[in-house]
Amino acid sequence: MVSIAILGNGVVGSGLVELIERNKKENEEENISITKILVRDKNKHKNNKLFSIITEDIKEVIKENVSIVVEAIGGIEPAYDYVKTFLKNKKHVVTANKDLISKHGNELLKIAKENNVKLYFEASVGGGIPILRPMKECLVGNNVKSIKAVLNGTTNFILTKMHKEGATFKNALVTAQKLGFAEFDSTSDIKGYDSARKLAILSNLAYNKKFNWENFNVEGIDNIDEYDIDMANKLGGVIKLIGISEKFQDGIYTAVKPAIISKNSILSRVENEFNSIIIEGDSIGEIAFYGKGAGKLPTASAIYADIINIINNKKEKDLLFNDEKAVIFREFPKEKDWFIRISTEYRTEVICGINKLFKKVYVYSKNCFSNKEVFAIVYNEKEKNLKDKLDSIPNIKKLKATIILFHS
Repeated sequence: MVSIAILGNGVVGSGLVELIERNKKENEEENISITKILVRDKNKHKNNKLFSIITEDIKEVIKENVSIVVEAIGGIEPAYDYVKTFLKNKKHVVTANKDLISKHGNELLKIAKENNVKLYFEASVGGGIPILRPMKECLVGNNVKSIKAVLNGTTNFILTKMHKEGATFKNALVTAQKLGFAEFDSTSDIKGYDSARKLAILSNLAYNKKFNWENFNVEGIDNIDEYDIDMANKLGGVIKLIGISEKFQDGIYTAVKPAIISKNSILSRVENEFNSIIIEGDSIGEIAFYGKGAGKLPTASAIYADIINIINNKKEKDLLFNDEKAVIFREFPKEKDWFIRISTEYRTEVICGINKLFKKVYVYSKNCFSNKEVFAIVYNEKEKNLKDKLDSIPNIKKLKATIILFHS
């Protein structure tokens, strides 16, 4: 019998409890006993059948003789202090907290190694998708060349509804919230921050460098509207919020941004709350991982697998993030194709400006959805040059400009 404590009893914590109870009879040799559950307000859990082990006092959890602590609180504080305390007290820790790992992963992994315990966080990146362990164990003979991924279930659900059902951004978000695929405050998802944190964790492991997601080029989907969706369809693609990291000789390009993905691409077929991660290695080529990226049981499943690995005392090399900072490129260093939409009262002037600035550009002047919108495709242009040239158009900063990457 292995005793564990769970910090937090929200969606993830309660999902883990459900999974443990369900698996008790099937895996008696790996029987898990939950001895403490930490919550903020015990009174809200009076009808919980495990009420007798629920506490609001972290000191009670610290005193408890447990082998493994599951952190399911989320955010940085107090999760950071709690995890550090338990690691120093020689307790294994399992977490799904991408905020915590992306910011303090280096430090916490060192503390775990110093105290001869494990810190596992498989669920922090892809929810129920097993990705970190395969990267560490199965791709060890590869130099990773690139990562391309749909990493956020909320934004993917919204974009799917906009493409498939013609929903507006606002209505799709409300639907996602009602179905539990989006938080009431979805800023981190919509702005791309959640995807950036996950991309930082993946990049830390893939390139053996230290990545700070706050240095990434991060754009969300809050500027995407039905005009962009319709144009993407006309161009034979779909819009996805993708995380990209690609290795070049002098550095690594890292970004989260909307992209028009060809309908022939694997990523274009990732819909609703599902996620997909494509890793390109120099030996294996491209390999894809797919599954539910969020949700009660998918995330709990990844946490449960980490717990079982600890119980089985699986011999693994200690995972450590390198302290050497990565050289990050915020703009893609090679030429790419770009879709741009500019909202303006001065279509003629803007169209003339675009045609003069770019060597190869196609401006959509017919069948436009609005006489206040300019749509264009700019070909073979570096990202920095694109932005600099657009900024040179008179009054452009007073206008709403949406730039979407073309990606195969």
